[in-house]
Amino acid sequence: MKAENGNQMEVKQRKKQNIITLLLTILIIITINVISSKLFERFDLTSEKRYTLSNHTKNLLKELDDEIYIKIYLDGNDLPVNFKKMRKSINELLEEFSVYAENNITYEFINPTAETNQKARFNLYKQLYDRGLSPIESQEVDDEGKTSQKMIFPGAIVIYKGNEIGINLLKNDGRFKRESEQSINSSIEALEYEFTNSIRKLSIEKKEQIAFIEGHAELSDYEVMSITKTLSEYYDVKRGKISGMYGILDNFKAIVIAKPRFAFSKKDKFVIDQYVMNGGKILWLVDGVRTDMDSLVGRASTVAMPNILNIDDLLFKYGARINYDLIQDVKCAPIGLTRKDRNGKTKIDRFSWFYFPLLISRNNHEINKYIDLIRTEFVSSIDTVGTSANIKKTILLNSSNYTKLETGLIEVKFDIIRKKPNQQEFSKMYVPVAVLLEGEFNSVFQNRNIDSLIPDKTKFKTKSINTKMIIVSDGDIIKNYISEKGEVYPLGYDKYTNKFSKRIFEGNKEFILNAINYLCDDNGLMSIRLREIKLRLLDKRKIKQYKLKWQIINTLLPIIFIIFFGLILHYLRKRKYVHTK
Repeated sequence: MKAENGNQMEVKQRKKQNIITLLLTILIIITINVISSKLFERFDLTSEKRYTLSNHTKNLLKELDDEIYIKIYLDGNDLPVNFKKMRKSINELLEEFSVYAENNITYEFINPTAETNQKARFNLYKQLYDRGLSPIESQEVDDEGKTSQKMIFPGAIVIYKGNEIGINLLKNDGRFKRESEQSINSSIEALEYEFTNSIRKLSIEKKEQIAFIEGHAELSDYEVMSITKTLSEYYDVKRGKISGMYGILDNFKAIVIAKPRFAFSKKDKFVIDQYVMNGGKILWLVDGVRTDMDSLVGRASTVAMPNILNIDDLLFKYGARINYDLIQDVKCAPIGLTRKDRNGKTKIDRFSWFYFPLLISRNNHEINKYIDLIRTEFVSSIDTVGTSANIKKTILLNSSNYTKLETGLIEVKFDIIRKKPNQQEFSKMYVPVAVLLEGEFNSVFQNRNIDSLIPDKTKFKTKSINTKMIIVSDGDIIKNYISEKGEVYPLGYDKYTNKFSKRIFEGNKEFILNAINYLCDDNGLMSIRLREIKLRLLDKRKIKQYKLKWQIINTLLPIIFIIFFGLILHYLRKRKYVHTK
């Protein structure tokens, strides 16, 4: 009887302990959930931290006060493999965005080719194109050698507070084909920047001011209308003369000096110098020599003269020198020359024009990372000078490895189009044409008489605070084409490129925009462009060579393993029961 009572007590005690354990478990789970709702942390175990957003992006998303709706036009089961990878990366990124935006982001993937009605589908294509989304006709070759084509719009439309902006998500890396694995990887690396940048543009309330300087025969507002429209999405863009007025530039985040052709006065130089000393940023777009295609109209040749602007001492003091020379580059844009055929009709023949170098990005900085080819005209070389430890110098753009430099009395002649480039003459390599200078600059007016230049000498500064500037030895890099009818074409448009080639060199716009964004960037947005995601590509040759081998291994090995495991299990069970008997 005692034993029976003892067993009942033991059972009750065990039940009591089980109930207590259950309650404690529930309490711990509730506590963990409460704590986890207050504390938030995500762990990224990838080596390149591909799932970790920058602090700038996180802060921007947390500050959103309204919902953002994103439409991504990249969907469908028939997407090429590379674009499926891109779609997956976009989805993962926007999921991460949603977490930090506290559900203020809604997005959907749309297949623009899913519309069966041809007219409706073409109308959608036109709407996407009008919003800035560039289509690509992708070609994919399967294992049997069959080629399939598909129209793809690798872009998105971001909508916020009734405003919208279109963004192209496929980067035009000039080194590779647009749909290549390398270009797709470059595009994936740029996704966070592209989406963050578009959200920033839509949510910005007060725009910083930048200015195009006038008064020295710089490019007119019509000649820079294309880039001005692009910059206006970020900044309040102004134009005006310095007129020697000290402090007139103080309210501008950055200034652009675009292809001046008249010399700067001492007063204007002083105003610019003190603007730099007070932390101002400058994008210099200055020709080393003075010549253009208009001077060749009706002539077989012209002479390129040094472009004397009275700013050599300024640039030299800051750390760079634009030389009075001209670059010829085998990698160049074409020109068209008219002629009469046998029937008297006018025809245009295209020739490589070595004076119009096409620049490929160095991909060594936020400014030039993964940008398209840049079209230039009559470019000079740049030297970096000085040994100041306070100035960091970064070459952003250069010519190709097949370059010729013309110095002295330079005669620009049409007859070069009939000659094949001589390798011995085109022996220069990677001649710099754009440089970024960052740090603390010294004033060129130090130890000079400034009595007539500044009303209060106590405001004169001989050394700048930390600032930056970019110097480019080509003013035409920012100039848009204007037709005889006065039509303004997008920056980078090339009227001589034939219909089978790309007519707009997007690199011009990308470089100028990135340059201004970098100069004006105080919160680290541009640093997102430095993100790199490791490209782990498979060797296609080896895949084809060892395809059958790995198919057999992947098919038979699991079956062999299961059979082997089953035999061992059967043996152990048999041995166990035999031993028991």
